Amino acid sequence: MDIDRTVLARRSVMSRVQRGRAKYVRWGQAITAVALILVTAGLTIAMSLWANYVPFSTFVPVAVLAGLFLTPKVLAVVDVAILVAGAYSIWERDTTQPALLGAYGVVTAVMVIMFWVATSRARLGVQGNLGESMLVDLRDRLRTQGELPELPSGWGAELSVLSAYGDSFSGDFLVTSRSGDILEVVLVDVSGKGIAAGTRSLLLSGAFGGLLGSMPYERFLPAANSYLLRQAWDEGFATAVHAMIDLSTGEYSLGSAGHPPGVRFSAGSGRWEVLEGDEGPVLGVTEGLAFPRVHGHLGRGDALLLYTDGVIEVRNRDLRDGIDRMLGTAERMIGKGFEGMAAKMCAAARAGETDDRAAVLVWRR
Repeated sequence: MDIDRTVLARRSVMSRVQRGRAKYVRWGQAITAVALILVTAGLTIAMSLWANYVPFSTFVPVAVLAGLFLTPKVLAVVDVAILVAGAYSIWERDTTQPALLGAYGVVTAVMVIMFWVATSRARLGVQGNLGESMLVDLRDRLRTQGELPELPSGWGAELSVLSAYGDSFSGDFLVTSRSGDILEVVLVDVSGKGIAAGTRSLLLSGAFGGLLGSMPYERFLPAANSYLLRQAWDEGFATAVHAMIDLSTGEYSLGSAGHPPGVRFSAGSGRWEVLEGDEGPVLGVTEGLAFPRVHGHLGRGDALLLYTDGVIEVRNRDLRDGIDRMLGTAERMIGKGFEGMAAKMCAAARAGETDDRAAVLVWRR
């Protein structure tokens, strides 16, 4: 009975919040529309009094602002007001002037374009300027889910993700989980670039975040593969590399799903070595395949580097050449310590801004 009352109370609160938000949006739309109509009226008067100083094109910013902030129904009212004001200004001046008629046509074209934009947003349920807010929120959520957890003394880690052409969204993302001394990290490369890949990245990061740490680490990649297959996306494949590190002993296990191999730095030899033998199939292609793993140990001064193909890919060159180039860059950087190395390696990638790039580095002090 108490649970039912709690649920009902929560529903009542949520209902009041939703009604309050809807009322706030309606009032905001009305106030914005009235303000824009008053501005339109003011511009009309100004054009009547100072025709030589106030051009007809001043209606264009009003039309653009209305299209950005108003829903289609309210926008139609403001657009009608602009059309009437423009027609009045032409009638008051001289309807035979081609320049005025051309300017009126430009204003009308801008209104048509902005009305189409507003209608498209309304179909997606992101009316007004909520579209940009939603995209920013999705981007921030994706970044938050990829934040590295706080590590105990004696360990360090850093992540760098650079999207192609500086887009807000990247097809490369990281998901982490720490439970006691067990740290799990999965670096994923989703097919595609930009917003299309970013939306899939957001969905997968949430799903993979739920899987990570909730099952034995060796079962993560098979479970991720099964999840991706159930989505039945046209371009639903992804590559991933999954690492489990015991922070108390330094023991690690690494598994790959169609992803470039991980790299380990040995403080004893002062060299980077490619971790071979963990090559598994790409996620989202076939069910029931095995994902082999390699095991090892991180001593003091050792490090484990995971990266996406954007860091090593070079057009018309084998991936092995890209890995060799990356290792050469890493060896030149090692003298300055591990801090900042992930960001420098992404920035130094031969692919440049044409591809998403991500690197995560975990080291033991």
